[in-house]
Amino acid sequence: MEKQFPNEREWILDILIEVDKNQGFVNQLVKQTLDKNQFIDKQKRNFVKRVAQGTVERQIYLDYVIEQFSKVKVKKMKPLIRAAIRMGAYQLLCMDGVPSSAACNESVTLVKKRGMKGLSGFVNGVLRNIARNKDNISFPEEQKEPLQFLSIQYSMPQWIVTKWVALYGYEMTKTMLEAFLKEAPLSVRVNETKITKDELVAALKKQDINVENGAYCSNAIKISGYNYLGKIKEWKEGYFQVQDESSMLVCQIADIKPDNIIIDVCAAPGGKATHAAQLLNQTGMVYARDLTEQKVELMKENLTRLGLTNMQITCQDALVLDEEMLEKADVVIADLPCSGLGVIGKKSDIKYNMTEEKQKELVKLQRDILSVVCKYVKKGGTLIYSTCTINPEENEENFRWLLENKDVKFEAVDISSYLPKELQEETTKQGYLQLLPGKHSCDGFFMSRLRRKN
Repeated sequence: MEKQFPNEREWILDILIEVDKNQGFVNQLVKQTLDKNQFIDKQKRNFVKRVAQGTVERQIYLDYVIEQFSKVKVKKMKPLIRAAIRMGAYQLLCMDGVPSSAACNESVTLVKKRGMKGLSGFVNGVLRNIARNKDNISFPEEQKEPLQFLSIQYSMPQWIVTKWVALYGYEMTKTMLEAFLKEAPLSVRVNETKITKDELVAALKKQDINVENGAYCSNAIKISGYNYLGKIKEWKEGYFQVQDESSMLVCQIADIKPDNIIIDVCAAPGGKATHAAQLLNQTGMVYARDLTEQKVELMKENLTRLGLTNMQITCQDALVLDEEMLEKADVVIADLPCSGLGVIGKKSDIKYNMTEEKQKELVKLQRDILSVVCKYVKKGGTLIYSTCTINPEENEENFRWLLENKDVKFEAVDISSYLPKELQEETTKQGYLQLLPGKHSCDGFFMSRLRRKN
């Protein structure tokens, strides 16, 4: 008897409902679903990932279209109906390979299967209407309503669009929004304590995995075309670590030397900490810390897989002063909790959950943490402050605040010589760099370097 595999659209529906009702993170939910169902083929795996993540990513755009064909506002719909219509609309509007009939019929079938047969006609009517009229949908005109145009077309909350246009200008904002919607290959760091870059590239290519060089870091490559990361032998054996190049540059500007003592105060999932341990080449020690046992366990898994011995991982609240570490660190890495607006391309939920009020609260948290952890830097030592956001209050303003610190005196360090030429600019001479999606070939990211005065 032929084995009946579950319908992958059911998984997508469950993911979307969980995101909607409980603010679950779509990337994590997709990963959990695919980890549980490793038997499915690459095509189905890609479909689940694309539709689930794409529906969340394009939610503002989809809702705008749906409300042109529905008498019921999207927010007033039942969560199941809302999810079914959104995933159907995504397939109709954003995917060329899905027949309109399949996009409509499957959503209707799911609604019936979940006990809402009475609303299946409504779902069918909305989706069929979109399918018939998708070439005639009206959108805000770019010339007349530029901010609303960007918000709808690129599914970005209008408060973020308004703020970025004021900071970076209209064209740069549009470039960033376009970059967030483009699918990018996976950036990974070669674990050169186990394998050379050339050896890893050759091994991956033998498995028909697409490999290209990173843009900025010599030990970075970008991979695509694989089925399941957990099944790649080289990943299981710790030959590489998933890490964006923006994050790799943090250890590059830190200028880590043999035998250094390094403290990474908010280290999970451990990309920077393991990179630092790798650069120490089995000398020195990296003290990697984070707030929860769950994050600590994740770091321990990565440490074991990568085979690094010069790293200690502990559960520690960065807001609580560790008196044993006062003035002990050659380098403190403070990559702190932030609004995350630089990584929206990978974590689309961020844009819906962040508010201006939360940003202000994060600035206070960042300063509270910095006022504690800066005391771990020995005189003449290095403090690296970084975030994965593009918000100046969390970035440049915190950097200047550190320079004005009354208790522990710091000075800015020119980071230009640690960066490739294309990233060297006026601000890098002043000690910091703001990377922007679309302008740079990586996440949106801020990094800075300060030296503690003697």
